[in-house]
Amino acid sequence: MKNFLKLFALLIPLLLLTSCFDILDKVNVKADGTGEYTIILNASKSKTRLASISKMETINGKKVPKKSEIENKINEAARIFKATPGISNVKTSMDFDHYIIKLSCNFKKIENINAGLEQLKAKNILGKMIPTQIYSQSLEKKSLTRNKVNTFKADYDKMGKADREVFNDAKYTSVMQFENTVKSQTNSSYILAPNKKAVKLEADILDLIFQKKQLQNTILFQ
Repeated sequence: MKNFLKLFALLIPLLLLTSCFDILDKVNVKADGTGEYTIILNASKSKTRLASISKMETINGKKVPKKSEIENKINEAARIFKATPGISNVKTSMDFDHYIIKLSCNFKKIENINAGLEQLKAKNILGKMIPTQIYSQSLEKKSLTRNKVNTFKADYDKMGKADREVFNDAKYTSVMQFENTVKSQTNSSYILAPNKKAVKLEADILDLIFQKKQLQNTILFQ
């Protein structure tokens, strides 16, 4: 379940400031297995509250991160990703007027993203419990898999009431686009585009925590 926080786990202090945020997780995979990965944290619906909180030292007993601290973390993550073999064109953007943070990169094969996450974990940017083996692909079998990950519920149950409220209105969207045409998929929660070259999952993050919706999916191509 922690999949949805894989790169922005380093921004948990920011997420703890608001329960109204969206996460967009997007991959675009070409026929040869290369592609682009993007993750966006959008808290613009809470920008007024975040602007007020940013002037405080602490909230709910937690230190409020400064913009410079968030920028340093994002830039450090970008440097680590740039040094990962198979990953290139790493870009970050941070809009602190609307509280939108984006990280994107190109990959030679989708497993390079897993390797980049492993490096983030090794450098203590990601917590030890955050899964990193997110994707796998077989060009020979014409398949791409979003791997199953452990539930986040045990960690959620350990949180205080104020921290759990962070997720009440939080949304998650996964978009996977392809050059090849989709033949079938194993998770019907993902909506297949009319052109059969993209699948999309939209979910409340609480539904993912309580496993009312699953992230794992194996896609076969024609």
